[in-house]
Amino acid sequence: MFFATRVAFTGFSPGACQGGWVTVARERDGAGVRSGRGVSFLLPLALLAGCTVGPSDRPDIVVNDGGQEVAPQTTPGQPGPAALPPLTEPKDATIRWSTCGPEVLDGFTVPANVHVDCGKVTGVLDSPYAPGRGTVRLQVLRAGTGPIPLVVVNDVDGLPGTWYAAKLAATLPPEVLARFSLVGLDRRGTGNSDPVRCVPDDVRAAIVDADPRALDVDGLVDQARSAGQQCSITLERRLPAIDTWRTTADLDALRVALGMDKLHAIGHGEGSRVLTAYADRFPTNVGRTVLDGVPDPNQDAVVALEGVAAALDATFSAFADDCAQRNCELGTNARQALSEILNRAAGTPLSTGDTDLTPGLILRAVQRGLTDRDTWPTLAKAMAAARSGDPKPLLDLVSPVVLETDDTPATFDATLVTRCNDTKSRLSTEALTAAAKDWNTRYPLFGALVSEWLAICSPWPVPTQPVPQATAPTAPPFVVIGTATDPVTPLSGTEHAAQQLTSAAMITWSGTAHGALGNSPCIATAVQTYLLNGTTPHDGTVCPA
Repeated sequence: MFFATRVAFTGFSPGACQGGWVTVARERDGAGVRSGRGVSFLLPLALLAGCTVGPSDRPDIVVNDGGQEVAPQTTPGQPGPAALPPLTEPKDATIRWSTCGPEVLDGFTVPANVHVDCGKVTGVLDSPYAPGRGTVRLQVLRAGTGPIPLVVVNDVDGLPGTWYAAKLAATLPPEVLARFSLVGLDRRGTGNSDPVRCVPDDVRAAIVDADPRALDVDGLVDQARSAGQQCSITLERRLPAIDTWRTTADLDALRVALGMDKLHAIGHGEGSRVLTAYADRFPTNVGRTVLDGVPDPNQDAVVALEGVAAALDATFSAFADDCAQRNCELGTNARQALSEILNRAAGTPLSTGDTDLTPGLILRAVQRGLTDRDTWPTLAKAMAAARSGDPKPLLDLVSPVVLETDDTPATFDATLVTRCNDTKSRLSTEALTAAAKDWNTRYPLFGALVSEWLAICSPWPVPTQPVPQATAPTAPPFVVIGTATDPVTPLSGTEHAAQQLTSAAMITWSGTAHGALGNSPCIATAVQTYLLNGTTPHDGTVCPA
């Protein structure tokens, strides 16, 4: 239990982090220099979704005939970005593919037009307390039969990477699936890759059930401290090894097991950050890489998370407009309907017998439902059911996050460990309270909920290897995709991340969802041309909604 002793959760008094304004979204000109056009990424995403900042000659759709070489800034005398590597088929692959067992697909229906099989890869745990030692068993799933592996990495708190790869395969152009098979990875600690189970049920419930609008920062920090203590006792040396930096080594182990000299990959949301860190750590192994929504790389969590709060509010507004246009079950004012449901649950939580539908669970269910545009009708029906006294549909939306079974862990645990290991921001109680009050005022639906992550990680030990601000100076050109209104990886943060990457062509979808792949045919065409032909789209291109 040496890690619990070393951490000393009780008595930990983190200092406040400094906030600030950062200018992002500057574009390259033909010489590779960023133009002066920019926006502050603390602006509400509702503004970003509805206008273009400054003059622009960007086309309305992606131009695929004659892409560009992205010409980045480099320091004289230092090597620049590598050329985009050719596509070669695997040699000496070692993964044994077989039929996926029920432990992998439990609760997931494979799309009818996608063939899947499964395998395992062994990575090195590499805990700071045993560097280079220990093992972690990684679950992978291959979707499609194309000869070249294209690795897929998803958000740590989203669908397991295996499931997401199968889902994505069903939406990509058939030409892509003729050349590539999608290989989804369950990141360490998630899915079937030695999943994390460490937060006691009562502690997890106390964290997720509480009404964020009550702004009980002290109570939340106390519960977070209990969660951290229990995770340090349960996981011991494994605890600090579950992070993005070490996941990059898992990706390289997967590359070798696939028999590939280069890692061709798609990152979705926070999974994109894993790939940018991979490019910094293993630059000579980087292949054709697509980043569909990248989190803001700002290491001040206050700045990065405020963008998420604004984006969630903007996304709910888009959901409410869609609901009104469809004449959905919530009527013409979905925002008022949500307030009614929250106020009712705050007074008398709706119960299914096993679980109460509390304000905290309601907000998490709605947050989860907003991420996928295809689930908006389901979310509207679930909210209408809760308003009528039936909590089960909303609980079904959020249950994978918070409820643990013998076969399936709650995803909250792995999200807690990974996110807190990845960020070095630790705020004082005064700063936590100020942020919660401010965001609850300016983003009254989700501001307080998002601010909870500042408090949840505040008792956590500062990580030995926080996520680097990747620049990938010698990696081949990336394609970075931003979505105008994205509730998980806001456009402003993705623009900031693309600006920091030495060689990146950014294209934007003017829609609303978490990620554009599978939602925009225009984006799919650009990605297809990049992956198959090696043609990089023009930096700054916009696809219509």
